[in-house]
Amino acid sequence: MILAGLQNYTAVSALTTQPHVTPPLWAAAPGVLRSRKGGRLESALVSKAPDLVKRLLLGRALRSAQQHEQLLPKRIALPVFASDALSSVAYAPQEILLALGVGGLAMYQYTPWVAAAVVVILLTVVASYRQNVRAYQSGGGDFEVATTNLGDNWGVVVASALLVDYVLTVAVSVSSGVENLGALLKFLQPHEVLVAIAIVVLVTIANLRGLKEAGVAFAIPTYLFMFSIISMLLYGMIRLGLGTDLKAETADYKIIGKEAGIGGAALIFLLLRAFSSGCAALTGVEAISNGVPAFRKPKGENAAKTLLMLGLVAMTMFGGVTAFAFYTKAKFAEPSQGSQLIDPATGKVVHDADPVIAQVAHTVFSNFTPGFALVTTMTALILFLAANTAFNGFPVLGSVLAQNRYLPRQFHTRGDRLAFSNGIIILATMAGLLIYAYDASVSKLIPLYTVGVFVSFTVSQVGMVRHWNRLLRTVKDPADRRRMRTSRAINAFGATLTGVVLVVVLVTKFMLGAYIVCIAMPVLFLLMKAIRKHYDRVAAELEPTGEDVALPARNHAIVLVSKIHKPTLRALAYARATRPSTLEAVTVAVDGDEAHRLQEEWDALDVPVPLKILDSPYREITRPVLDYVKSVRRRSPRDVVTVFIPEYVVGHWWEHLLHNQSALRLKGRLLFQPGVMVTSVAWQLQSSDRLKGRGEPGFGSSYRMPTGSGGNGSEDGQRDEASTGGGIVSERDS
Repeated sequence: MILAGLQNYTAVSALTTQPHVTPPLWAAAPGVLRSRKGGRLESALVSKAPDLVKRLLLGRALRSAQQHEQLLPKRIALPVFASDALSSVAYAPQEILLALGVGGLAMYQYTPWVAAAVVVILLTVVASYRQNVRAYQSGGGDFEVATTNLGDNWGVVVASALLVDYVLTVAVSVSSGVENLGALLKFLQPHEVLVAIAIVVLVTIANLRGLKEAGVAFAIPTYLFMFSIISMLLYGMIRLGLGTDLKAETADYKIIGKEAGIGGAALIFLLLRAFSSGCAALTGVEAISNGVPAFRKPKGENAAKTLLMLGLVAMTMFGGVTAFAFYTKAKFAEPSQGSQLIDPATGKVVHDADPVIAQVAHTVFSNFTPGFALVTTMTALILFLAANTAFNGFPVLGSVLAQNRYLPRQFHTRGDRLAFSNGIIILATMAGLLIYAYDASVSKLIPLYTVGVFVSFTVSQVGMVRHWNRLLRTVKDPADRRRMRTSRAINAFGATLTGVVLVVVLVTKFMLGAYIVCIAMPVLFLLMKAIRKHYDRVAAELEPTGEDVALPARNHAIVLVSKIHKPTLRALAYARATRPSTLEAVTVAVDGDEAHRLQEEWDALDVPVPLKILDSPYREITRPVLDYVKSVRRRSPRDVVTVFIPEYVVGHWWEHLLHNQSALRLKGRLLFQPGVMVTSVAWQLQSSDRLKGRGEPGFGSSYRMPTGSGGNGSEDGQRDEASTGGGIVSERDS
């Protein structure tokens, strides 16, 4: 008979029929503690230190039903999605001057013309994308347009370009922000890399807290930046109207360019290079098309209106800052880019000139220092927040790609705050690595910029042309056809211009760093295609067939044991509860005397399950078990074998080194055996966090081993209820 002590193991299902028995702790809802107090059960949330830290950083978890509350009105969507394009005012005019400076001071005369060309491209792209957001509102943006109209391969090309560009957006924006902040706080200049990485971490936490809170947090600084720049332009025009001579602090400096005095083809190439640098002002326009799902309804119309506002504001600010930089004779040079700024008073090379926008602000507000401080501070802040555009666009695009099986499915998983946490963390990591690798230098990062975004611009607009062509073949209403023809003309013009700009960028920036992007994009393309191929192959492999529907003839259960203790009894009880066709306990005789003692104890306790001892002359555990399971499979190839492996649940990292090693090795080998199912039966040690929280040592001691006839585990002997249980396979080498 079974020892009286073993009868403490009561069947789980029996608890549901006995009102006087308290349900086991693990039967409570996840995160809820059930305890007995005054004869009543009370529930309390189980708090853990890691969860408290997570809640402190991210805020309370949100239900899926609350997702509609996170949608953005236009007044919040504009600063959230447009901050990237607006912040380019801080570095796009500067990059034009930097590129022209390679040809010497005389090349600065072309600044207005280069800026005008950039404005034309900006307005064209804005007009084109207004058609996109009305037609495609799922958040796929350029990826969806390209995939739907040009095929999967072109969609993946666009996706790889956008993913690279989002990472560069964060790196460039944050690095430029630190540079501008250094114009106000000089002591930060030696620590630019550290400060930039810290800003990336802060923006990451803000986005992990959720879209709505991040949007509200970023709206006020973005609007303050717009106010400060427009106020600076208006105040500057007033001072000019009053006859004030506005002259930048670098107006009398000399520019020495390595290509000074060039003409002909070299001159054209330099102008094109300056134009491609200025096109950094267009980055971020596509973010709205990727973030349409974040808008309130009507999503498409609200996104189009926001895009129009973005275009008008960006054009005004970019054109105004460039005009004042040209009029005040502001200069900027970088030796690594082929130009040097010389102070005529000392004849020395100037390495610490302020950014162009800071020079303009200092000149305009020369009689009002708070104005200069406001512009510089808001410029630095908007550049930090510009990274938020990428933090909104990258995770959404990653989610769409994951839905289409081009990225791991984890990218489609929302976190506790309904944000795509995995995409946010990946973006932050990659941007941080770029900042570290390039020393937070804007002049080094800019050549990598714009390639990806103009690839997506061009492919997307070509896709939209095909989209309108397809609709025009079926739509008969004259008014609708006129509207579609207009949209097609806009997209066709946009495709032509952005295609030309893409060629210019590739030709003029390739050797300056664009080649890195040209390598990264194909690598991403091949990686995503490989992921899709893998998912497709697995899906085809898992597709049920007529043969797969047939159930196995019988189920052979094997419980691996090392000694008789609570985990062993729980594992046996759980195995019996599954009602297998046959059931046996198996142990490995690493030590003959120990195996003999186990057999004697087993017989003395009259355990209703036969014990089989496997010889192991070489003191192995894994190989004998594996060979035995294979032999069972060979005898009954149509049957399934279920192996129950007891394991400990521990509370400290170092306990993993002391326990479960045999179990892990066995599972690793058994999982590769066809027709073999592996079941881990857990036993929580008192060190585990769950037992600590509940304060109930000896969890499981209130359950008894079910009795019944049939020592071979036959069906007749399996009608008793059983509890879950656990232990370890072998304490000899665990």
